[in-house]
Amino acid sequence: MENYEEVKNIGDGNFAIVKLLRHKETKALFAVKYISRDQTIDERVEREIINHRSLHHPNIIQFKEVILTPTHIAIVMEYAANGDLFDYVCNQGKLSEDEARYFFQQLISGVSHCHDMEICHRDLKFENTLLDGRRIKICDFGYSKSRLLHSRPNSRIGTLSYIAPEIFSCKEYDGKLADVWSCGVILYIMLVGELPFGDQKDLKNPQKTVNQIMLAQYKIPNTIHISQDCRNLISRIFVANPVKRITMREIKSHAWFLKDLPKESTKGGQDVYYSSLQTIEEIMNILDEAKNLPETSSRDQLEDLAEALKKM
Repeated sequence: MENYEEVKNIGDGNFAIVKLLRHKETKALFAVKYISRDQTIDERVEREIINHRSLHHPNIIQFKEVILTPTHIAIVMEYAANGDLFDYVCNQGKLSEDEARYFFQQLISGVSHCHDMEICHRDLKFENTLLDGRRIKICDFGYSKSRLLHSRPNSRIGTLSYIAPEIFSCKEYDGKLADVWSCGVILYIMLVGELPFGDQKDLKNPQKTVNQIMLAQYKIPNTIHISQDCRNLISRIFVANPVKRITMREIKSHAWFLKDLPKESTKGGQDVYYSSLQTIEEIMNILDEAKNLPETSSRDQLEDLAEALKKM
């Protein structure tokens, strides 16, 4: 890490901390996620690295590199300087329909790219939707799954208020359609300023929220004035049966979504590629080796592993 200097701590979680670092030579700022090099380095961490590094899109936080320290794996990423969408909407109260559509178009563009790469995010929410200026940047791929590399989703993953009904069944489900539901929750909150299912009072009674989600039971307050096209899109997203729910392709051709669509929202990622199975296996082997290295590992051992990761 001698190429970087710490600026400040910008986030703490159950399994990782995130710090803002500055590259000493270029002065560029990066967000660095530190994951303890112990039993927390599991399949989830492997999936996060493998899936995130394959995504190249203007509405997705760019993966830069992985660095090994004596105690942690450090994932270096693009830094979004303007916080997350949660703070933005909290400050605004709620957004106008035009502004909500502007952000929603970017969100869909980024999530659609993930799906084109056969990756479902599975934890889309305000806190994982960052802002760099006025540009949406999707982050945190810790719960993501690749249809090409991993088993079909079947676990109860995500944040309660954003979870699609089928996830509660504990059976296999389509992660892409579950992502569509979460995108709908984000859109609703931008427009209404409240959660569509449950509220802060219901946090102590999660079963009430679950029941509302299972029934797709929501309403748009009379005080919220939005167009019929917008109401139609929301009603087609909040459909309990995923087979009948609107698809990502259909969202992108919906009249409300297409209005004032920026040209950049129709662009895909650049230099996109699938990692070979051989490369993925090598990454997993390196991560296993990093997990098992003692904290007293020699500098040469760490540098060898770091160089191997950079060549992936």
